[in-house]
Amino acid sequence: MKISGFTMVRNATKLYYPVKASIESILPIVDEFVVALGNCDADDETQREIESINSDKIRIVHTVWDLEQYPHGGEYAHQTDIAKNACTGDWLFYLQSDEVIHEKYLPVIRSRCEEMLHDEEVEGLVFDYVHFWGDYDHHIVSHVWYPKEIRIVRNRPDIHSWRDAQSFRRIPQFDGRDYFQKADTFRLKVAPAHAAVYHYGWVRPPRMMQKKRRSFVADLQGKASAEAYFKTQQDDFDYGDLSKRTLFKGTHPAVMRSFMSKFDWKDELTVKRAHPSDHKHDRLKYRILTFLEQTFLGGRQIGGFKNYTLLNK
Repeated sequence: MKISGFTMVRNATKLYYPVKASIESILPIVDEFVVALGNCDADDETQREIESINSDKIRIVHTVWDLEQYPHGGEYAHQTDIAKNACTGDWLFYLQSDEVIHEKYLPVIRSRCEEMLHDEEVEGLVFDYVHFWGDYDHHIVSHVWYPKEIRIVRNRPDIHSWRDAQSFRRIPQFDGRDYFQKADTFRLKVAPAHAAVYHYGWVRPPRMMQKKRRSFVADLQGKASAEAYFKTQQDDFDYGDLSKRTLFKGTHPAVMRSFMSKFDWKDELTVKRAHPSDHKHDRLKYRILTFLEQTFLGGRQIGGFKNYTLLNK
């Protein structure tokens, strides 16, 4: 059995992504790790950061992003497919550059890949998610945040990254262009990985978080739209009332220690607020849904969208 790791990235160090920790987190259980490295800005050092891992498992594929041909986040999926297509493993393990796997899960994940290798019904493995928010001590449990997602897929040519690269679908007649198509696409049949992805995408200094959001909006809607929108926004991102977030009681992946040592924005975070947050997860409707789901349904979402069919295996 061979496992390939893969990711796509651009401007990771400039935008405060823990790309090195992300790659290192699964390097012990993969036979290769393919990085689709986009055309980074001159002041970004993502390539140097990746090369500092100094592993012969890592293979960089240099790419140029085309946001006009693949708008609205489609370039994220396109770049993900580029990395996926360069993989040679039986199983393909995808991590985005703000996603990290705790070392305690590595034996479990490898065991599940071995267990499901010859079960052709299983097209992938789905992971639980821990979404950190603001700092490394709080995470979000909310109806509006995805609780699970596909991160391991079989190496099959008709499996593609989908929409803005959050997930995967089987697209037998894919034209290579429309990553948002729904017709003639099929949800993957997946088994649980019995492991979690630690998502650090919303843990940045407030000013850096706003910079990352501006970059994201520019990728989706164009630079003009991003500049127009952020003219009305404050320079520092407002994480809201952290006392309403869930305290994290576990340990972080060992590979995150160096990155976490840079945490110096505690005094910039608001613990209690006099005015309500405008974040979607703080709206009354979603707080009620979250309460019902967590109290009575064991975390199962009421009407939540799932981009997969979960098998009982």
